[in-house]
Amino acid sequence: MVSAVGRSKSPLSRSVIIALVAGCAIATIGFGVRATFGLFLDPMTEARGWDRETFALALAIQNLVWGIGVPFAGMIADRYGTRIVLMFGAVCYGGGIWGMAEAESGAALHLFAGVVVGIGVSFTSFALVLTAFAKIVAPDRRTLALGLGTAVGSLGQVIFSPLGNELIDRYGWETALIALGVMVILIVPLAIAMPSDPSAVGESDVGRSIRSELRQAFAHRGYVLLTLGFFVCGFQIAFITVHFPAYVKDLGLPASVGAYAIALVGGFNVVGSFLAGIAGQRWSMKSSLAVIYAVRSILILGLLLLPKTQLTIYVFAATMGLMWLSTVPLTSGIVAQVFGARFMATLFGVVFFSHQLGSFLGVWLGGRIFDATGSYDPIWWASVVLGIAAALVHLPIDERPLGRVVAQRVTG
Repeated sequence: MVSAVGRSKSPLSRSVIIALVAGCAIATIGFGVRATFGLFLDPMTEARGWDRETFALALAIQNLVWGIGVPFAGMIADRYGTRIVLMFGAVCYGGGIWGMAEAESGAALHLFAGVVVGIGVSFTSFALVLTAFAKIVAPDRRTLALGLGTAVGSLGQVIFSPLGNELIDRYGWETALIALGVMVILIVPLAIAMPSDPSAVGESDVGRSIRSELRQAFAHRGYVLLTLGFFVCGFQIAFITVHFPAYVKDLGLPASVGAYAIALVGGFNVVGSFLAGIAGQRWSMKSSLAVIYAVRSILILGLLLLPKTQLTIYVFAATMGLMWLSTVPLTSGIVAQVFGARFMATLFGVVFFSHQLGSFLGVWLGGRIFDATGSYDPIWWASVVLGIAAALVHLPIDERPLGRVVAQRVTG
């Protein structure tokens, strides 16, 4: 089934182009800094005398708070625009990282790295950037814009993962965290270029409210299945982001291999996310998602069964990178295609909450099971099984636009 998006392309205004560039920069910083946190697992636990579960629980809490916060951030953005939400989030994000650097107890780490950073990330989330893109870009370019935003945001992982590793090596983990917190504050001036008008291009607000949109979404079987499937995405990528550098080091490989592997994931994710955006313009988004989840399971299975060499790690990182966030433009694209973009920040925020529940479990269980067994293998096998389940869950989704959405686009 070809996506319902039309073939003709509408021109982009200067203000839209500026907002797209600023949004990509915001996503790059926000996503890139968060992707470095796994690099601090070893140095922080060694310096503070914590076990891995203590650190993992802090980032698990962060992912959970992030997931809880995104729907609320989305509701505020849908009512007042994205700009004020991003500014507030940047201040919380930077302040939380500073507190993380100063934390000397597990409770303080859980407060700052977990709760405060989690709030900051939820209010600067690339999910908000993507929904802003969906509102300012016409439907004929929407999926491509979502893919572009995800791809360029992923560039942050390429930039910040080796940068974070270099900062730790040169200046120590505490100074490295402070430097990253300062970089996050750059989101504040960038947010000025983002739209303050919550309306969506080509859509009417008549007879629509956040409550009515949520009620209709939860009555739609495809929306529920999409929400369930996104749980698996969060479980897999959060576990890998946080624990993969330590996993690589446990194999007896240099710590730099883990850092470069995460950078490879980010680099190939740029390509994969952009290609996913193109795929969403041409083919069925639900089928593309099913393929992505199935391929992820095959790749993880290969990692478990093949010899653990540097080449294996790098090949896994590169190929997994192609599948990494390629789910995001397709998942958000289905939400926008079925329900329209006007309340997309709220609707995608709820779907993203499921993603973060998966992230919480992936990060926390990774630390807990490793401390109990000395191995990450049970989580890897769980990721294989969940990936297959997610592939099957997406197949029955009805991705056709609702009747009122089609009518609004015609009259718009």
